Order: sequence, then C-alpha cells, then structure tokens
Amino acid sequence: MNDAPVPALPPASRPKGGETEKITINLGPVDLGQIDLLVQEGFYANRTDLIRTAIRNQLALHTKVVHDTVVRRELVLGMQHFSRADLEAVRARGETLSIQVLGLASIANDVTPELALATIESLSVLGAFHASAAVKTALAARTH
Repeated sequence: MNDAPVPALPPASRPKGGETEKITINLGPVDLGQIDLLVQEGFYANRTDLIRTAIRNQLALHTKVVHDTVVRRELVLGMQHFSRADLEAVRARGETLSIQVLGLASIANDVTPELALATIESLSVLGAFHASAAVKTALAARTH
C-alpha cells in the first residue's frame, strides 16, 4: 500500500459562482432543528453553508479513494467542453470519443445530434452534463 500523500483536487474541480448544480435533500425535523440551532448560534451563515461544509468535510475524508478511482478509471477531473469545431475535427479524423468526466462535461449548443452521434461513442459523467435537449436525447443510449 502506498502511503504517499494524495494531492488536493485542482481548483477546476470546484465550481465557482453560477457553475453549481442544485440538489434537494430530505431531512427529519430533529436534524433540521439542529441545523437551525447551529445557524442561530452563529456557527454557519445559513442552512446551505452548513450542508456545503459537511459535504466538503466528507469528501476530504475520502480524497484518496476519489484520487485512486479517477486514476484507475482514467476520468477527466474538472470540466471538459466540446465545441462544434472539436467534434468536427474528430469526425474529420474518422475517430470517435469515449468521454469520461468527474465534474462537468458540456457540449456546445450549436452541435447537432447527428454530429454528436457520429463522434461520441460513449459518455459517462459523474457530476453534471450540459448539452442541448436534442443532443442529450440522441446520446441517451450511449450514456452510462
């Protein structure tokens, strides 16, 4: 077993400002009350601040597992964007892509479903995937 320190996630892996995704969670009234108490006592600015902090603390506990899995599965960590020109170049070379991203994968809005199907063999995104509705529909069978 290698005990070498695991590098921290690069800055690109943490979205800024408007680059966040909304999630919804259900909590019991006792948990929610405890959160509200900590907010009232000034430990956190609001409920969201506490929840974000708790999630980041849990992710920090599992940094080595995340790092090792990213390496083993050859995932792109952070953000990966594909423009129409990128995909047209892939098609011109007669190649296809197997996209694997932990973070954000995005395909430009001017990419047609036909171009996406001709150039993207498979798509696996842990995090968020941004593309037009038509491209998402076209790639649905290739998305894991």
